[in-house]
Amino acid sequence: MSKQELVVLGQTDDKAGACCPGLLTAPLGEGQAVELAQVFKALGDPVRLRLLSLIASRAGGEVCVCDLTPAFDLSQPTISHHLKLLRQAGLIDCERRGTWVYYWLLPDMTDRLAGVLMRPAGETLPAPAEVTA
Repeated sequence: MSKQELVVLGQTDDKAGACCPGLLTAPLGEGQAVELAQVFKALGDPVRLRLLSLIASRAGGEVCVCDLTPAFDLSQPTISHHLKLLRQAGLIDCERRGTWVYYWLLPDMTDRLAGVLMRPAGETLPAPAEVTA
C-alpha cells in the first residue's frame, strides 16, 4: 500500500477550488458525503427528478404547485411530500402566495453537484487497478 497522503475534499487549506472540488481531485470528507447523499437521495426518485425538471425548465423561473400536480397521477399530498424532500435537500425553494405555493430552482446546489461530478474536458480517468489472485 502506498504511503501517499490522501487529501479529503472539504478538509484542505487550499482556497482555490474549495467551492466545488471534483471527485477526481480528492476523496470526499464524511460531512460532505452525508450532505451530498441527501441530495442524491432526493434526486433518486423518478417523481422528484421530474418535479425538479418541471420547475427548472419553467419559463420565468418559477411554477405554481397547481401547475405541477396535473402532470402526475398522484395525489396533491404526495406531490407536496416530494416537493418538501426537494426543499430539504436544498434543490428548490418556495413561497406561499394566497392559496398557492410557487417553487423555483436553487441553482447553487445544482451547480455544486455539477462541479463535484464534472471531469475536466480531455482528462482521462485513471486506469482501474489490476486484481491479482
